[in-house]
Amino acid sequence: MRKLFMAAAAVAALAIAAPAEAQSPIVIKFSHVVAPNTPKGKGAEKFKELAEKATNGKVKVEVYPNSTLYKDKEELEALQLGAVQMLAPSNSKFGPMGIKDFEVFDLPFLLPDLASLRKVTEGPIGKRMLKLMEPKGMIGLAYWDNGFKQMSANKPLRVPADYKGLKFRIQSSKVLEAQFRALGAIPQVMAFSEVYQALQTGVVDGQENTPSNMYTQKMHEVQKYTTLSNHGYIGYVVVVNKKFWDGLPADIRGQLEKAMKEATDYTNHISAQENADALAEMKKSGKTEFITLKKEEVAEMKKALNPLYDDMAKRVGKKLIDEVVATVGGATH
Repeated sequence: MRKLFMAAAAVAALAIAAPAEAQSPIVIKFSHVVAPNTPKGKGAEKFKELAEKATNGKVKVEVYPNSTLYKDKEELEALQLGAVQMLAPSNSKFGPMGIKDFEVFDLPFLLPDLASLRKVTEGPIGKRMLKLMEPKGMIGLAYWDNGFKQMSANKPLRVPADYKGLKFRIQSSKVLEAQFRALGAIPQVMAFSEVYQALQTGVVDGQENTPSNMYTQKMHEVQKYTTLSNHGYIGYVVVVNKKFWDGLPADIRGQLEKAMKEATDYTNHISAQENADALAEMKKSGKTEFITLKKEEVAEMKKALNPLYDDMAKRVGKKLIDEVVATVGGATH
């Protein structure tokens, strides 16, 4: 696989070195792991539309959804090597490559709503975190929303005791691993593209995800119960290969930055509606039973997960956690 990346990177390097007057358009391969009709999928298509229009066809954006180019574990290495120019990985993806700060977004019950999230991503914290990408050969361009996560399994999930002994699929994140261990469950790291089959065959018993991801991947068809927990957040960072980005003509880069800003506004505007629509469709299907937690059940979940804030301070950074908590208006856990 690495040889394949290196070969693709060599081709990409030649493309970057080509003179600006060349007639061939500059190609941006934008790879992602979700379906085209999710917030991220639609955002990628919107960026393609805006970028090609803004540059008068000097840039061609090729969008590859549903892991058609690379799976979860491969995509960031492919970007660093130049085999693909643009990605929008979830925040959790950056922890395993050494940028652990982004795992702060995985802390349960940290963000009460999207307005609180914006204070973090659009303020000094978010801007500072994007700068952490550069030593890894990437430039962070924008934060894109998916939404808030719900729990699902083949048994009702209301209180921590209900999770005991169940196998849950997670993204690669030490925070998410600790979250499920705190609930007595068994976390299993798995690529997004493999989740439906794993649920269907019983390799895992449950998962956590946003309604749009669950609906487009048909997870609700193989999970008897979905708990509306809103316990966590899934968001993405749009990143681009630094060498590629720095090598673009200044006018082209400026046009692409403007296109990205407009695509970001679009994506973050539609994400809440996309999740609401997906939730409505899943309810209409009748294939999964929805559980709304009572106030005391939410309190019990928060109590069980509260120790994560101290435990993960060693990994994510106590100063950062405290800063985010203060920014969103005080402790929410």
